[in-house]
Amino acid sequence: MSGAATQPALPPDPHPAAVIGLVADTVLERRAGRRWWIAFLLAGLVTLGFLGCVTWLLVAGIGIYGNNTTVVWGFPIANYVWWIGIGNAGTLISALLLLTRQPWRAAINRFAEAMTLFAASIAGLFPILHLGRPYRAYWLAPYPNSMELWPQWRSALVWDFAAIATYLIFSFLFWYLGLIPDLATLRDRARSRGARLAYGVLAFGWRGSARHWQRHDAVYRAMAALAVPLVVSVHSVVGLDFAASLMPGWQESIFPPYFVVGALFSGFAMVVTLAVILRWGLGLQALITDRHFDAMGKIILAAAWVMGLSYLTEWFMAWYGGDSAERGVLRFEFGGPYAPLYAAMLACNLLAPQLLWWRRLRTNLPVILGVAVLVNIGMWLERILTIWNTLSHGYLPSMRRVFQPTLWDWLTLATSFGVFACLFLCFVRLLPAVAMHDVNKQRHEQGGAA
Repeated sequence: MSGAATQPALPPDPHPAAVIGLVADTVLERRAGRRWWIAFLLAGLVTLGFLGCVTWLLVAGIGIYGNNTTVVWGFPIANYVWWIGIGNAGTLISALLLLTRQPWRAAINRFAEAMTLFAASIAGLFPILHLGRPYRAYWLAPYPNSMELWPQWRSALVWDFAAIATYLIFSFLFWYLGLIPDLATLRDRARSRGARLAYGVLAFGWRGSARHWQRHDAVYRAMAALAVPLVVSVHSVVGLDFAASLMPGWQESIFPPYFVVGALFSGFAMVVTLAVILRWGLGLQALITDRHFDAMGKIILAAAWVMGLSYLTEWFMAWYGGDSAERGVLRFEFGGPYAPLYAAMLACNLLAPQLLWWRRLRTNLPVILGVAVLVNIGMWLERILTIWNTLSHGYLPSMRRVFQPTLWDWLTLATSFGVFACLFLCFVRLLPAVAMHDVNKQRHEQGGAA
């Protein structure tokens, strides 16, 4: 770790205008290429598919999903937990790397924070789709009312509403604050009057003076310090959705930190995936270097070991506690109808990241991309099996049923990726995907240190 830390995060470049030109020209000068249009059209078609799934849900009702009287939480809640985990990780990654002054943060923080906004927005849709009566979604809002009929404060859905709303507002402000200097750069470089006006309004009169930078950096670091406990609390609330129940396999105090680590794990894997795609699609090889993948690979590897320790703790406590229902759920995990999926989850989350012990593999883009994709598959399996294994094997044998997903379950999950891709493609065409001023500031600090 110490040897890697001494390497420059970016190749030396004597003039910061080269970085600004590389990133800003993607937005202002270059026309959208064939690859972008093909990707955007495909993502748009898949997004239409998602709208079709939602429309049919409103017409036919929640019965189109595989939820039954026992497994009342199915794909919608698992998808919510998975997407919100990815969303939580973006701001957490950016804030932690800023506070710890990691030199490689500058090239990835902008699109990691954008990933947060898009993933958290998609996550917020799934509890609403799960309600059965989405037009009553406003009942989830934690507002006071004299009749005291709603919100139901003992309901996990109300906790989730408050957590998602708070997190989305804060993440947007944190992302936008870091974006302001780059918006001013786009304003100054834009050729058309409309672009200058649009970026000028969004830049709020930024001039790059010493006074502006001093206030910007002070507020930015203060918000980063606030972001870390906020993210931890938000995903802890998601973990308490399960831990606050009395179901075997769920009533565990390890769930809040376990869910936070899982969010960081899947979030870093998604950042790696996006970094590989942006590096290839936008030609950012000079900014997103092997150094970045090396550092992110180490974090994924460390998170995999923490996840393994969490699994071992969960298994040990189920056995050591001596509760027959807890032991029954543990036996069901390894020997029930979901056992092949459980084994696949362990392979994706624990075995696949072990390839990242070697730097040669961490900096091999196909290898680290494959590991990142497997980690996200494994984390989705972990979310869905957390629901299935407990609800399919509760206290009463007469209530035990196996979940059978329907075509609409799979379609809703698959088409949600189209919504994410469509939003992300619009982002990279309209706004700088890399924080230009952060990269140049980091280069200047490296030059001064040298």
